[in-house]
Amino acid sequence: MIIQFCGLSGAGKTTIARGTKKKLKELNIPVEVIDGDEYRTFICKDLGFSRADRMENIRRLAFIAHTFSAHDITAIICAINPYEEVRKEIRSQYGDVKTIFINCGMDELVKRDTKGLYKKALLPEGHADKVKNLTGVNDPFEAPADPALVLNTDKESVDESVNKLVAFIKKNR
Repeated sequence: MIIQFCGLSGAGKTTIARGTKKKLKELNIPVEVIDGDEYRTFICKDLGFSRADRMENIRRLAFIAHTFSAHDITAIICAINPYEEVRKEIRSQYGDVKTIFINCGMDELVKRDTKGLYKKALLPEGHADKVKNLTGVNDPFEAPADPALVLNTDKESVDESVNKLVAFIKKNR
């Protein structure tokens, strides 16, 4: 099974993926987390943040996830994954793919601002430090049309989100 996350920066994707991996390992369920931030450092370092590059990034991560899935390892793609078009493409290409929406309201994301990105994206136009391509602020994010599961991380604890995802994976593997 391939789990493809989608959600804005700071929504809790990495935290949920790591917590889920820990719990699944305790249950002897093989799992691998494919973290978009980590893979951008090595496998996808040639890609920028244009729509085409973001879609190519997801395609590469999905191919890697597929190689794990082919060996009965649940693969979790932990990335913003902002475009419905590529999410559909991945589902149709690889079969057993579940889209999980890691949903968090903008007010909470701005409060968390784990990487300082929202502060920079919300700077006035022309400011030297302004981030111009932050997904969900000044770059598009398309909420999934029909996610298999929605985790509302601004309304539930990390443990609640992790437990929901673990139960979902156990039920659907």
